[in-house]
Amino acid sequence: MAGGQGTRLGHPGPKGTFKLNVYGKGKYLFEILTENLKEANQKYGVTIPWYIMTSKENNQQTIDFLEKHNYFGYDKNYVTIFTQSELPLVDEEGKLLIGKDFKIKEASDGNGGTYSSLRASGCLANMKERGVKWIFIGSVDNALLKMVDVTLLGMAIDKNVQIASKSVVKANPHERVGVFCKMNGHPKVIEYTELPEKMAEEVDDDGELKYGESHIMCNLYTINAVEKISNEILMYHCAHKKNSYIDENGKEVIPTEPNSYKFESFIFDAFEFFDDIAILRGKREDDFAPVKNKEGVDSPRTAKELYEKFYAKQVVTKL
Repeated sequence: MAGGQGTRLGHPGPKGTFKLNVYGKGKYLFEILTENLKEANQKYGVTIPWYIMTSKENNQQTIDFLEKHNYFGYDKNYVTIFTQSELPLVDEEGKLLIGKDFKIKEASDGNGGTYSSLRASGCLANMKERGVKWIFIGSVDNALLKMVDVTLLGMAIDKNVQIASKSVVKANPHERVGVFCKMNGHPKVIEYTELPEKMAEEVDDDGELKYGESHIMCNLYTINAVEKISNEILMYHCAHKKNSYIDENGKEVIPTEPNSYKFESFIFDAFEFFDDIAILRGKREDDFAPVKNKEGVDSPRTAKELYEKFYAKQVVTKL
């Protein structure tokens, strides 16, 4: 998933084109993921098809960037770029917003739109033609994302489940991550914005957080599971956002406060369509180096530190 812009990072382009200052010279997030895939290809003697989901906003920028860098040496025949679907924006009275082009203003429909976008774009059919059996879905802004996690795959096969996900223990009760749980007998992830403070702070008899398994956007599916989900309707969540619009006089209005609502589905809401999923607890220092904020927590600085420490360990292990 690579539909986001680097706005919160102070970066003018798609988030995947952000350069993380590792080893003094820097690596783009797309470059880091490509290296990860190429290493797996070399190790297992295959070339893994790579499907990159962009947004309408950053699609052409992403294509131009990857072309400019020759896909960082990845076989272009195995790279497919497709765009995420969108939904209309409405104001606080439920009226549609109009954009600069005097068309209804839309925004990406959340990461839950990945499933239907895979089907609508023809990517799902393409995967079937290629004989793909398992699909891994991750986010471009995790510098430690394992694009090919054979341990996760092995667990999914061993547990005979259609979905497996990796987690890490929450850093603190109020970390801005979704958490795994069960609701009405089905697996579920509750987003941090929807988890009551009291529940977030609950602990078990061992003093551990009851809701402490973080969803870190590392999800593995059988292709049949993705096909099933792509034909379902996921729940929409409402987000209050700032969005410019054209008023009745034809003038652009740029709000200073949230003025509209965006509707989005979450990728993990699809878990509820299944009786069970497998969850593999990983280590934060090995699996989760998000690049979301310009400074502080989950920033380029913290991701750089985690990335360099992880690969320093790999060198020592190989020696």
